[in-house]
Parts: sequence; structure tokens; C-alpha cells
Amino acid sequence: MLSALLSCNQVDDDRIPSLPVYIDISNVGMWNTYGVSGVGISRNFINWQGTVSPAGFPYTANTYVGFGGVLLIGGVDPFTSEPNVPLAYDLSCPVERSQTVRVAVNADNLEAVCHVCGSRYDVVTAGGAPVGGPALTGDTKYGLRRYVCQPGQGGGYIIHN
Repeated sequence: MLSALLSCNQVDDDRIPSLPVYIDISNVGMWNTYGVSGVGISRNFINWQGTVSPAGFPYTANTYVGFGGVLLIGGVDPFTSEPNVPLAYDLSCPVERSQTVRVAVNADNLEAVCHVCGSRYDVVTAGGAPVGGPALTGDTKYGLRRYVCQPGQGGGYIIHN
């Protein structure tokens, strides 16, 4: 599906400003508490102007959550087709380009949806590529900014850019 979306038009996934991302949930205890354990299971990491999510997460001076926060979701790696891997994206809608306009995962179809512009993104199998709404209909297609989920030595992952 990703190759079909990319073949005709390029997807711009750099529309959101590149801000530091570093979330260390690399030990197994932290991962079991704050990570994701299967396809479609998601969690938001937000630490901006009094909004903190997930509750109880130990944010430090070395924790960074990008422009609008980080969406962590279990999915299929769009480049290797490896199943049940953690994937991470910036929560900000690339059409709206606002730190406070964030996508939310629709539990029925596992798409991330912007409730302002109506854009929809495949965050489970297509690397955050647009599948509907204004992000898909213009000359330039806007995808979600992707982040790296790197395995940690302690059984969890480090999310970074």
C-alpha cells in the first residue's frame, strides 16, 4: 500500500518542524508500563504547557517529545514488513501545523485522524502516509513525521529522531 501511495506523488513527511525527540523507555519495566504490546495499541507522549501524558511518566530534562508530542503505536514496519513492532510519529497534523492540533487514533480502523481538517493517516502499516482528507487531496501529500524506535539493551525502546 505504501508503494502505491508513493509511486504517483511524493509524500512530504517533513512539514512539521523538526524538534528534538528522546523518550527513554529502554528497560523492560518501563516498557511494560509505558510501551505498547501489540498491533494497534497506542500511547501518546505529551509534555507541553501543562499537558502531560501519560500520567505518571517520569519526564526528565533529557526527555523531548518533538513538535506536538509523540504517538507510539504497535504496527508493521513499512520498510521491512516486520510485524508487531513499535512505530512512532509526531502527533501534530501536518496540514494544520500546530502544536495543539493533534491526531488521535481511531480504534475502529486504526487510522490517526485530525479532528480539525479531517485528514486520516495509516499509522499501522504505511508509515503515517495519508489515506484521506486534505492531507491526501492536494498536489503535495502530507504524511506524519516519523521517529525511530531503537531497541534498548534492557528490553524496551528508545524513541528518537
